Amino acid sequence: MVSVPTPVVFSWSAGKDSAFGLWTLLRDQGFEVRALLTTLTERYERVSMSGVREALLDRQAGALGLPLIKVWIPPQCSNEVYESRMASTLASAEFDGIDHVAFADLFLEDIRAYREGQLAEVGKQGIFPIWGRDTAVLAREMIASGLRAIVVCVDPRALDRSFAGRAFDEGLLADLPEGIDPCGEKGEFHTFVHDGPLFRAPIPCRTGEIVTRDGFFFCDVVPV
Repeated sequence: MVSVPTPVVFSWSAGKDSAFGLWTLLRDQGFEVRALLTTLTERYERVSMSGVREALLDRQAGALGLPLIKVWIPPQCSNEVYESRMASTLASAEFDGIDHVAFADLFLEDIRAYREGQLAEVGKQGIFPIWGRDTAVLAREMIASGLRAIVVCVDPRALDRSFAGRAFDEGLLADLPEGIDPCGEKGEFHTFVHDGPLFRAPIPCRTGEIVTRDGFFFCDVVPV
């Protein structure tokens, strides 16, 4: 018998963990990635967690050759509104025949449990292709694979403003203070991936101004 790959939608943050998790799934013959799923903030037209511009998100999807499902939420969105809009999207026609959503979470048990609970309410299941990986090893594997990313959001409680706008590379890893996760899994920083082995072509971009908003440092990345 010929096994049929499981259709999956990948939860896409625009950052390095998502890119490596997606690359992992794309090489697994047991799965067929049908689309990307991203949450964006209304009025700002940016990825909700990282502040990446919608235009760059669209270019990522184009470079990956995958359709993009966008979930729009208001600024300062409550959990109730977020969960309602996500549930509506998961129950939409775009998810017909798709019962699995993949995430690039690494080790936060509460986040995984939350995702699995939300999916279960609409009859779907989660897949976690890089769960449990040693993040120090994984970070260097990402860099060695050819992933190229820029730090676009920094939590000032964890890192200095100077980390915003830096390349995610060996130099950055060496400069991380003790106790900071090398992949930023605890929210210390977020990234934007502009090149890698899963992209058809690099995404031309440059770093722009660094601003403080909602208690975080954001480095704007501009398409060129």
